[in-house]
Amino acid sequence: MSQTLEPAASPLPWNRPLIGEEEIASVVDTLRSGWLTHGPKATRLEHAARERLDVEDAFAVTSCTAALHLAVLAADIGAGDEVITPSLTFCAAPNAVRHVGAHPVFVDVDPTTLCVTPEAVEAAITPLTRAIAVMHYGGQMCDMRAFRRLADRHGLLLIEDAAHALHASRDGLPAGSAADLSTFSFYANKVAAAGEGGLLVGRGELVHKARLLGRHGIDSSAWQRHGKRNTADYEVTVPGLKYVMPDLTAALAVVQYDRLPEFTQRRAAIAASYTSALADLPGLSTPVVLPGVEHGWFLYAVLIDPGAAPLGRDQVADALLERHQISTSVHFKPVHLLGPYQDMVHRPLPVTETAAARQLSLPCFPAMSDQDVERVIRAVRELWA
Repeated sequence: MSQTLEPAASPLPWNRPLIGEEEIASVVDTLRSGWLTHGPKATRLEHAARERLDVEDAFAVTSCTAALHLAVLAADIGAGDEVITPSLTFCAAPNAVRHVGAHPVFVDVDPTTLCVTPEAVEAAITPLTRAIAVMHYGGQMCDMRAFRRLADRHGLLLIEDAAHALHASRDGLPAGSAADLSTFSFYANKVAAAGEGGLLVGRGELVHKARLLGRHGIDSSAWQRHGKRNTADYEVTVPGLKYVMPDLTAALAVVQYDRLPEFTQRRAAIAASYTSALADLPGLSTPVVLPGVEHGWFLYAVLIDPGAAPLGRDQVADALLERHQISTSVHFKPVHLLGPYQDMVHRPLPVTETAAARQLSLPCFPAMSDQDVERVIRAVRELWA
């Protein structure tokens, strides 16, 4: 008798953007308009960000990295200055600090939220400190009111890396609304995905300076000069860079930005299913959401304790991929352990290093079906069984 085999499951990626007909129509509209660079769609995105966050100004740029670079440039941070930042982050913020000749000072994170704390930052402040650059890990928002008070007390600039937190809030305060300058990401795997792209928002005079720097130092944009008799009628006020978001990117970003409540609600539902189904597994810690926090759920990051779980983090990731075709990811390798930063003088960062060795990000994105979520749950529980 022949045996009927079940069809192999299709691969489940760690992340996949949810692109609908409205996004496609917006891109087609831009293509048909003939205006591909920074123009009406990017301007619309900037207006949406100002309205949503109630900030003085917003500038749509090529990436969150570009926004971070412009932030430190606009703040006149330079050689000999120190910027305090977590090491449990992507390298973009420390890289921006190094590119202006300043020195990133790495601090440890809270073991429950994996976010940097005001207490850790305050202990690292020196006479050379010019700025604090916080990051909302995975979409869990830091205590920005406390950081605002800390920055004001010490006369420091407050920069908010909100790449993970496009729709997060804490006690009614939206991410991106309390710092002097805040940055957001529209990278392909983010909560609102446009392939690339970023936003810089915050104090009007700083964003204005960043806008000049981000369009070659030119005192007017190409869109502002469009239709004039002499489009070369402009002045270069400072030596700048080319960081403006093209309208092809903005065509996706502006629609995705409008869908943030929908995306975040779906991510939160997936996270709730995971937590309910996995919280009893020994050696696996599910994310904790603090009271008053609306989590952005860019990451659903579990911590796997090799002393209590049946498998270590890397073994779990390998087994999920090889046995079940489920991809996972790791966020992040600590920056202070990366090549350009290893020779710097660092304080001990035990929580960061332990978390980095145990953290595993499960698939959590709005394009997942309920069946996809159950598939991940069954696969993880099978490994523990």
